[in-house]
Amino acid sequence: MKLRRRLKVTAQGKELYKFINGIRSEGIVCLDQYVRHDVFHGEIYRRDLKKFRKTAEKFDVELREAEFVSAMGIMWGYRKRIGIILGIIAASLACLWFSQTVVNIEIQGNSAVSDDVILSALSQLNVRQGTFIKGIDMHYCEHELQIRVDGIAWAAMRRTGNRIVVQVTETEPKPKMLLKRVPCNVVSAKDAEITEVNVCDGMLMHKVGDYVPKGTLLINGVAEDDTGHMTIHHAFGSIKGIYTETAEFRGELHPQTYIPTGRKKTERFLRLFNVDIPLFFGKNSFENAETETHERMVSLFGKRLPVGIISRKCSETALTETELSEEEVDKELMKKMYLFEKNFLGECRLIKRDVKRDKDGDILVFRAEYRVEGEIGEEREIFMK
Repeated sequence: MKLRRRLKVTAQGKELYKFINGIRSEGIVCLDQYVRHDVFHGEIYRRDLKKFRKTAEKFDVELREAEFVSAMGIMWGYRKRIGIILGIIAASLACLWFSQTVVNIEIQGNSAVSDDVILSALSQLNVRQGTFIKGIDMHYCEHELQIRVDGIAWAAMRRTGNRIVVQVTETEPKPKMLLKRVPCNVVSAKDAEITEVNVCDGMLMHKVGDYVPKGTLLINGVAEDDTGHMTIHHAFGSIKGIYTETAEFRGELHPQTYIPTGRKKTERFLRLFNVDIPLFFGKNSFENAETETHERMVSLFGKRLPVGIISRKCSETALTETELSEEEVDKELMKKMYLFEKNFLGECRLIKRDVKRDKDGDILVFRAEYRVEGEIGEEREIFMK
């Protein structure tokens, strides 16, 4: 395809060579010209067509012409299609604008510091999607990131097309200090019967088989020798015992829950960077609703652009009283009791479970009493004057 509009012409007649000299004297540019079998062949630009025709009439030469397919010819054919022209202009301006603004921010090298924290700090520095790239001072932002974000030791920023890449190096966390030298005692956290003792440091105050109320001293961190010399230790060890745990679980026979009414509404937004522009009139009148959001973002050459359509489907719900059978409530209470045992008694050995089922009006109650064996000792710091 040729760029400029050109015509392929042929001419024949008695004054053919005078015609050829005439187009030269008129200054008409004629390309690839040759004469074969008394027929002149050549190519001219469309702008010279009027001069070419007048010269042909002057020398009584028969003229034929045909236009090549060219980009200018195609554009000329669509000159009255205003919508296409405006679309091309808008697309060109959009490409120019997107090439000069931040479309995506990519963060590399972080693990402890989240992307949201770094993006929030960059937003305070006016570095976000839609920011004019040439207005960003990269060196200043790098320095400010190290000051504003805890956990970043070094930061570097660079531009790749319409994308900003932020590379960070995080500070090494300080090792956790175990307070093994803080003076403390081990006391009982439960009313329990001791079943097993294992003392690593300190003086054992009770033996296996003893019953100890809550708060009883189990391992003493203060020791005194025969000479009256006192030493203070960080008492620690494992003391296990048998104790009782109680829990209560309740369930309603006529609970109030939100149930869909059948009324639905779909709202669409035009997302441009971080701004959602409504594509509908009015507002949602649902007092309570369940929403489901879908987004369709524009992609160009495999790159996701911050432009797209957001669809939000709203389903109205109303607070409605429902009726459950006692069997259904029993199943729900059994699930609650199972989760309690798994989360709070998982590290203990379950010896006995006693569950009593009561009914208080429209409420079913499970009262559970557990006989378990587990760790009963807890450290309690010794304060010295």
